Amino acid sequence: MTTNNLSLALIQMHVEAGNPEANFIKLEQMLEQAVQGEQKPDVIVFPEMWNTGYALEQIEEIADPAGERTKALLSSFSKKHGVQLVGGSVAEKRDGGVFNTIYVYDEYGELQSDYSKIHLFRLMDEEKYLAAGDRLGKLTAGGADAGMMICYDIRFPELARALALSGAKLLFVPAQWPNPRLHHWRTLLLARAIENQMFVIACNRCGTSGTTSFFGHSMIIDPWGEIIAEAGDEETIVRASIDLNLVDQVRSKIPVFEDRRPNLY
Repeated sequence: MTTNNLSLALIQMHVEAGNPEANFIKLEQMLEQAVQGEQKPDVIVFPEMWNTGYALEQIEEIADPAGERTKALLSSFSKKHGVQLVGGSVAEKRDGGVFNTIYVYDEYGELQSDYSKIHLFRLMDEEKYLAAGDRLGKLTAGGADAGMMICYDIRFPELARALALSGAKLLFVPAQWPNPRLHHWRTLLLARAIENQMFVIACNRCGTSGTTSFFGHSMIIDPWGEIIAEAGDEETIVRASIDLNLVDQVRSKIPVFEDRRPNLY
């Protein structure tokens, strides 16, 4: 993938909390749908914790040991269809804990990168059941540097800026962002795109888990902060093509990075 045009597909799916079997079946079905149609995507993105949902009290028992089942699926599918997968995130059991981890597979079926969520969301008791990652999430997509954040991470602008300063032109954001905070979701994603002059590709889940409902609204936003594509609240596949050249155009038009005064702040 060296072209500057990148075709994207975001899998906005319902996740059954505590039921990995059902979730793997659902994901495989939607992956097959994603590669159909007039234009096969270059990159497919999944939501956060799609394998288990937020069944945190069961997470030790149902997390994927070393991510083996997830990795096997992603490797096989990416190689078969020649597509890159930003595999949302899964509950992954390793190193004596459970991590909320994204695996990225390239179009040849090889593991390119991974990232474990570094900001744990206390409102959903993540810190009681999950271990935090300790490094930034970086990958390449369409020949461009890119970054990864997971859900709550988008409330930390310094993380997105660190990724942008390291060269990222795209930011992938798998999430399980619930009602009633749709306004926060849209506003924060738009801000991350505008302030860092990068594409933001955010894939949220939909449906309900217990008493919590999720609104979907997966989005693809350009470096001007314009929304290229946005879903509603139902299961769907969001599709769009982006021109990576736009990042350099926007950054040269309004030279935010050149005008920074890091010695003062």
